[in-house]
Amino acid sequence: MNHLKELKKRLAGMESVVIAFSGGVDSSFLLKAASVSLPKDNILAVTAISDTYTRSELNRAKAFAKALGIKHSLIFTDEMKDKNFTANPADRCYYCKKKLFTRLKEIAVKKGFRFVLDASNLDDKKDYRPGTRAKKEIGVRSPLQETGFFKDDIRKHSRKMRLKTWSLPPMPCLASRIPYGDEISKAALKRIEKAEDFIRSLRIRDVRVRCHGDVARIEVDKKYIKRFLNQRFCDRIIARLKKLGFKYITLDLQGYRIGSLNEALK
Repeated sequence: MNHLKELKKRLAGMESVVIAFSGGVDSSFLLKAASVSLPKDNILAVTAISDTYTRSELNRAKAFAKALGIKHSLIFTDEMKDKNFTANPADRCYYCKKKLFTRLKEIAVKKGFRFVLDASNLDDKKDYRPGTRAKKEIGVRSPLQETGFFKDDIRKHSRKMRLKTWSLPPMPCLASRIPYGDEISKAALKRIEKAEDFIRSLRIRDVRVRCHGDVARIEVDKKYIKRFLNQRFCDRIIARLKKLGFKYITLDLQGYRIGSLNEALK
């Protein structure tokens, strides 16, 4: 099957779409595919702004939609007012996605768009994704899954299309750095964002700062672990993260891996 051809055909058949657009690898590829499959007036990209979404991601999303000439709306979703979310249960993502998809559905109905889309791919089915339940309840479509796209396929086609997003690292919401059961606070999310931004500024591409109370557990791609053997390098990270409020700073020797906090559920 020619997955890209099938994707364009499916999008064209939808006639008009609202796309949940974060500006990451997957949603950027989906938006690009929609832009060459549908009249641009029949596409609305919507980005949800919240405490779990970084400023750098927002700026990238704005620039990408503008470059495509696609209508781009920003909405504010205040998950922090939902105790079901801030209590951080294992199905936390369900409450967040339910709020988001409900808003997108309302926008689609009000503005006369036929479908609401998200950019889930087939690799997402391998991980624990409680937000999938919300997607089914609201009736959100996932055309990348429907037409057989895995993450590597999306990166490959994005590169061929010369999309700058093709090589971006995964960027799940900041709440994914906090262990289930630990309360999510605005202060913790901001501290995590600033810590990761600083480590990336040191040319560490893939990084997660998992927040275990006052302990920062740093995950980086294994190829970067040897850099932490340099004491001056470590001292810079220690000084910055302690200034942000962490008391203890550790390096996870298993390295960066998607959904590492889900390991506690097994």
